[in-house]
Amino acid sequence: MRQKIRFAVLIMIVLTLVVGIGMWWLQSKGRQNSVFRAAQVKRGDLLASISASGTVEPTEVVDVGAQVGGLIKTFGKDKTGKTIDYASVVDAGTVLAKIDDSLYAAALETAKAQLQQAMANKTSADANVLQMKAKLLQAQQDWDRAKKLGPSDALAQSAYDQYLASFEVARANMSATEAAVEQAKAAVSQARAALNTAQINLGYCTITSPVKGVIIDRRVNIGQTVVASLSAPSLFLLAKDLRQITIWVSVNEADIGSIYKGQPVTFTVDAIPNREFKGVVGKIRLNATMTQNVVTYIVEVDTNNDDGKLQPYLTANARFLTGKRENVMLVPNAALRWAPRPDQILPEARKQRHAAKGSNREKGGHSSTDGSIKPRGTIWVEAGNFVRPILVNTGLSDGVFTEVEGKELNDGLRIVAGEATRETVDGKGPERSPLLPQPIGRGPQQGQTSPENVGAPRER
Repeated sequence: MRQKIRFAVLIMIVLTLVVGIGMWWLQSKGRQNSVFRAAQVKRGDLLASISASGTVEPTEVVDVGAQVGGLIKTFGKDKTGKTIDYASVVDAGTVLAKIDDSLYAAALETAKAQLQQAMANKTSADANVLQMKAKLLQAQQDWDRAKKLGPSDALAQSAYDQYLASFEVARANMSATEAAVEQAKAAVSQARAALNTAQINLGYCTITSPVKGVIIDRRVNIGQTVVASLSAPSLFLLAKDLRQITIWVSVNEADIGSIYKGQPVTFTVDAIPNREFKGVVGKIRLNATMTQNVVTYIVEVDTNNDDGKLQPYLTANARFLTGKRENVMLVPNAALRWAPRPDQILPEARKQRHAAKGSNREKGGHSSTDGSIKPRGTIWVEAGNFVRPILVNTGLSDGVFTEVEGKELNDGLRIVAGEATRETVDGKGPERSPLLPQPIGRGPQQGQTSPENVGAPRER
């Protein structure tokens, strides 16, 4: 039993040694076969921008609704004489549609009749006033004579009281008649208001355009019944002027600080892929929205659309210009991100390794020629089989290239942008360790990349 345990331990030790030697061999072979991917410092122009997507929207939209309910009977005619439809061009006051006005016409006739009746009642009340005035005058005169005679042999007490009562009744009737006249006047005013309401409702049966513009949405059909209850139903959506278009762009909260009014913007739409449009930031809305914990702001970009190529509600891919540099030194961003292993650094420069390793994360910087403060970065230049560092000041970046400044920089300087293996360059498969099992009958693979297709990386 002990011999079996010893034998098993011996096998584990041998396997561990074999695996360790194989890994060491692969690592050393990989280092020997590694080559540097070269890039060049070049001079050129740089545009830094923020990309976002949005929607093409009309600058001013009017929602035309109905204030009365009923059946859509007919549509109107546009400027060319065609029936109102999508994309119809209309003027202010153009008839868009007509609602069946039978009920509203009947209501108008009823209101007219009620007004005539109220006016007749007013006339009758005025006549009653004249009659009551005559009776009051007669009662007044009788009572004046009775007061002069007083209760006596010539005028009995009962007759005296009768004249007084007749006078009081006539005066009360006069007040009641005058009140009836005021009531008749109010009835006339009410009937006239009802007539005006009926006329207005009848006029609402004809839907007209409030402004000059283009119909971008027709939401009803002939024969459809619209119901106006608590809110007016929408019948047409009308763009006031499509020569001016606004792009509603959703900008992430991380980028909104770089957006300002009047900022230049370029954008494209999928419908016209080969054309780039230009605009400016017109407004930054403060009512941010949150979707899946991402906060975005709507930025309105104003642009001219005189040729009518931009249609409402197209998807736009916008770029906000945040910076521009002309005739500056540029390096690929990959060159600033790449860092060598310690054994790849030129021995004379290895003492600077610690400074170079953390240079891309430094918060400090140096003053550039234009007076701005730029963070420090490191790029690596080939030195035989090794690389040596060059400290640079970095500026704007467009996501691919970054502006740099440095004493040792010149146009065309070869720098390192990454690493590749000899097998990738030569088009051969990776060499396997002789200690690992070898495949049987496996030849070269088709479609392998040749050195000519890769470029000119140099062997380390």
